[in-house]
Amino acid sequence: MLHNKYVENYIKKWKCGKILLNKKRIQLICLIEKHILPREDLYYFDDEQIENYIEFSESWYFELDEWETFIVPFIFLFHKEDDELVFDEFVINMGRGGGKNGFISTLANYFISELHGIDYYDVSIVANSEKQAKRSFQECFRTIKKKGNEVLEEEFEAYKSSITGLTTQSVFEYKTSNAGSQDGGQEGAVIYDEYHEMETTEIVDVFSGGLGKVDCGRQFFIGTKGFVREGFFDIKYRECEDVLNGIIEFGGVFPYICELDELEEMDNPELWAKANPALQEPLNKRGKRLFNTVMKQYKKLAYNPSGRAAFVTKRMNFIEDNMENSVASREEIMATKRPFFKLDNKPIGSLDFGSVRDFTTCGLLFRKGDEYAFKSFTFAIKYFCDVHYGYSNSASDFGTEKRAPIKKWEKDGLMKVVDEPSLNPMHVVNWFVRMREKYGVEKIIADNYKLDILRPLLEAEGFEVEGIRRPSSIHPLLAPRVEDGFANHKFIFEDNPLMRWFTNNVYVKETQAGKLFLKKEEVKRKTDGFQAFIHALYRANELEDEEEFMLDDIDF
Repeated sequence: MLHNKYVENYIKKWKCGKILLNKKRIQLICLIEKHILPREDLYYFDDEQIENYIEFSESWYFELDEWETFIVPFIFLFHKEDDELVFDEFVINMGRGGGKNGFISTLANYFISELHGIDYYDVSIVANSEKQAKRSFQECFRTIKKKGNEVLEEEFEAYKSSITGLTTQSVFEYKTSNAGSQDGGQEGAVIYDEYHEMETTEIVDVFSGGLGKVDCGRQFFIGTKGFVREGFFDIKYRECEDVLNGIIEFGGVFPYICELDELEEMDNPELWAKANPALQEPLNKRGKRLFNTVMKQYKKLAYNPSGRAAFVTKRMNFIEDNMENSVASREEIMATKRPFFKLDNKPIGSLDFGSVRDFTTCGLLFRKGDEYAFKSFTFAIKYFCDVHYGYSNSASDFGTEKRAPIKKWEKDGLMKVVDEPSLNPMHVVNWFVRMREKYGVEKIIADNYKLDILRPLLEAEGFEVEGIRRPSSIHPLLAPRVEDGFANHKFIFEDNPLMRWFTNNVYVKETQAGKLFLKKEEVKRKTDGFQAFIHALYRANELEDEEEFMLDDIDF
């Protein structure tokens, strides 16, 4: 077993009920206990660096909170084989006032110091505004320049725009998140402050491009939930959820997310520590001051309800009335992992052929009473899988947010990767021919896109083909069935992690026309299997003689 007193103390206090944690932090601890601590053969904590950092921070800045000393060991957790970092991205998300900026101030100052000991380990802190970017930088500058801190002045050369560690020649600077005016340098660490305000991934792409040129490259994403939807925050947050839910491998990204589990918990101050660890009992002086501030703001909501959205989002780290939600919860998606009922009824075939250069999914929808079984198979282009998921990389079996486990899904018989510039439509035709021999499928529903190629080939084999002219137009009509099906566990995908991945990549957007099923991320997080499922549901009434959900007379 791996041992570290700070990690063990934190976990012990939680198990003894002395620390209140939300579900995502409990999930994180479970992952640590399952995948990290038992693997003394693979990993090691650099205890010297851990103690040096804590002593440096508490000598020159402030006493660290328990949540900070819990995270620190994982910043200095290494693979035994090659001395590389186990985690190089840290996502720290909590309610306002938790101490995030103070934490990164101490980290930035330590990283450029002699104690850290890596030459030219430059640190950049990036934020949307100069004022925000300078926040932690100024704390370091003032600490170094403070009377009585002559030892720090001897080690660091501090100017109002940069601080240099004289021994390592490492430089700490602040920068604004204007991708067009920035160039990635050779940073050792990049800190993205208030990253929830970033509307795109551009600035992260710029700065992350400079990492890897010095040892131990790290990125830190700190912030509180904001009001920018489908920006970089949502992309990163979903990646963290996938890590915590075991969809992608635990490694690389360390997600420390503090939030309420349910909105109703905002009315119980004893539960506020779920969203902000600075409010954990017993409160220190800073915690008491913060609690009093938050309580005053909470009481004001009684006669100033217009402040509710800001309070819920910024103090409770919870997004209320979010109109863009996942199509199903994690539990609902996992409930599709059940054996198929006997597939002896004639199915409806369906197809999503959105692009011939990435993914195409074929499916069969069966019905038994109120339950629907969806059997699917996906074809993918090798070049796309290599570029976006590292398919040909020998280490790609597990996958990450940017590298789905395509190779494993292919080995499991859920898909086939073809080495073609674009998908030969005969792969699709031949699959349906085989399925007709086995299940008797006769009718296939598909998006009109590319049907000019596929329709004659399928019809030549004797299939009836129906095209949906505008697939998004059927989403509002199908939404009640989709919601009911997931909520009441009526959908069965068997043990198909690829289909669960497709579904997890879908979010529901409210529009004036109704609900739409859209992609959470445009390129890497594919939804082809889910869209094929939706196409089949469009004619689900034809599977049995029930007069239910008739859409035949509506012209799309």
